Amino acid sequence: MASLNTLRTKFGVILSIVIGIALLAFILSLKTEMGFAGNDPKVGVMNGEKINYSEYYNQYEQIKAQSGVTESDEQQAAMLANATWQSLIAAHVIEPAFAEMGLQFTEAERLAMLSGEQFSQTLYNAFTDPATGVYNVAAVSQFLAQADADPQARVAWNQLLEQLRLESTLQKYHGLVKGGTYVNALEVAQGVKAANETFAGKWTIKRYNQVPDSLFTVSSSEIKQYYKEHKANYKQLPSRKLSYVVFEVSPTDADLETLEKDVRMVGEEFAIAEDLKAYTRGNRFGTIAQNYVSAAQLTSEEAAALMAGKTYGPVLKNNEWTMARALNTKMVPDSMGIRHIVLPYTETELADSLLTVLKGGADFAEVASQYSVAQTAANGGEVGVMPFSAFTGEFVDVLAGAKKGDIVKIASGDAIQLMQVYRADRPSKHVQVASITYPVEASSATRREAHNQAGTFTVNAGKGSLEAFNEAASTAAVTPRVATLMQGERTIRGLEDSREVARWAYGAKVGDVSEIFTVGDDYVIATLTEIDNEEYNDIQNVAASIRQQLLRDKKYEYIVSQMSGSTLEEIAEGFGSEVADFSDVTYGAYYMAGPGLEPRLIGAIATAEKDAVSAPVKGMSGVYVFQVTDVQDAATQTPEAEQVRAQAVQESMTTQYALQAVQQMAEIEDLRGQYF
Repeated sequence: MASLNTLRTKFGVILSIVIGIALLAFILSLKTEMGFAGNDPKVGVMNGEKINYSEYYNQYEQIKAQSGVTESDEQQAAMLANATWQSLIAAHVIEPAFAEMGLQFTEAERLAMLSGEQFSQTLYNAFTDPATGVYNVAAVSQFLAQADADPQARVAWNQLLEQLRLESTLQKYHGLVKGGTYVNALEVAQGVKAANETFAGKWTIKRYNQVPDSLFTVSSSEIKQYYKEHKANYKQLPSRKLSYVVFEVSPTDADLETLEKDVRMVGEEFAIAEDLKAYTRGNRFGTIAQNYVSAAQLTSEEAAALMAGKTYGPVLKNNEWTMARALNTKMVPDSMGIRHIVLPYTETELADSLLTVLKGGADFAEVASQYSVAQTAANGGEVGVMPFSAFTGEFVDVLAGAKKGDIVKIASGDAIQLMQVYRADRPSKHVQVASITYPVEASSATRREAHNQAGTFTVNAGKGSLEAFNEAASTAAVTPRVATLMQGERTIRGLEDSREVARWAYGAKVGDVSEIFTVGDDYVIATLTEIDNEEYNDIQNVAASIRQQLLRDKKYEYIVSQMSGSTLEEIAEGFGSEVADFSDVTYGAYYMAGPGLEPRLIGAIATAEKDAVSAPVKGMSGVYVFQVTDVQDAATQTPEAEQVRAQAVQESMTTQYALQAVQQMAEIEDLRGQYF
């Protein structure tokens, strides 16, 4: 049956199906002591409704608890933050929109999904045997029985039902939108033509860069008019710009010499240590492996030393000094075939009774299918063949002495396992490795010196102007870097582990100079240079690109006005260009050999009259003229097949963008960056 741990493991997949987020892991610790003196800051706006810090934090903690996992790195923390945000969007935007549409989830639908009569991806992910791929209704009942006695299981079940409801209404919404898609006869005919026809012919070009810019004038009024007419293209998210410098902390030659000397001294002690476990644990860089490995799982140099009872290293590899010794040795099978029965840790008496029955000759698969709470129960408890190195902790000691046919009992964590060994390879030597690995890094003195330089920079730069910041950078011989932080971004693009820098930037004022941030191994200092909360990008920021567009338009008109000749060869001569061939051009392509990425040219070719010299085409690189000399019709795509294909594409597109449309109408504002 599906245990609580199993459901926790799969809960991320359940959420991802419903809200489009893959909850691979959930990791980040937010301190509750981040109090705000009784205030509850706004971290976002959805549909005009404020999302306060407390609501976001509570949802965050709830999703983290549902995952049942520990905290880890920034990448996974961002996943958790994103999942929390998406769940709030579901609650404040999607569900109210569905309710307004009249989309409901009835009790009859819920029962149909639970029984398997109506497919549910949520339930399929949680209660399907991976060995058979079949949804197990009995597993649902077994989990409900567990939920009666386990409050955590009850909470998980209620959350699953909530996701089930959202999945159902989401399906109905997509169904409604897809029901409005339609491919007409003209689209079908165009699709058949585009799929079947290929074109060949000749082309020539007059490139824009062959016409001097000095022949044209682009006035500020023209730029303003273009900006006004195309303003929708310049819509933007609120953003902040900052300039920052990095004081890199790298080990000096003296650091490298000192480190090698220290490592070799430790290596001598490590090689002769009588209590190897204590010595390794006493070193902050020491590690004791939880598993045993064979010679084949080590490098040839490691295997030669460790299998002979000698010390490997110290040796410099991948910017690390490493040394290793075999702490323990066992003669164990390389691989073992395992079946198991998993019971809750409270079922000690049942475990002992089943062990007695199994050792008495009972069929292991039948007992597993009846009593095991793992999903492997449906497959007779089959785990499969595993390398011995996959076992750790209590499993190592018990299975090391097990032979083919043995049945053993192992209590580990929150479960008791009865394991049957149905295969055991010939024993070979395996070792448990104790190792010490020193990273090659700067000394504390070098770090102190870099920090002092950063501190001096902060004093010189802290005069409230970008000029002072740049002058301080010049004095310190560091180069300022520029970054733009868009609303909702958690880190500075191009700067690894920069969450704290981004958090500072969201709360800073223009001209502020930051504290010294530790980013990776280095020190970073930033100044905020601009806050842009405007809905549209300022015309000054886009004027240069608009000028280039207008200049290209003017060059197109100029080139067309200067065109002469009636044949392609005569036009090419006037262009000062050559005539080139093209072939195998299809309507659906965006790229063609020679011209490159020129969708307008390809579209014109696919709709041109055969043997006629074309009108000039305004391309991205220049003005094109072409002549189609051959059209091949493969006649492979039928109208019926094209109707099916085009309808499927339209339905897929509506599914992809329908939910985004609801969110866009909600005008969501993401202000979490200052806090999370």
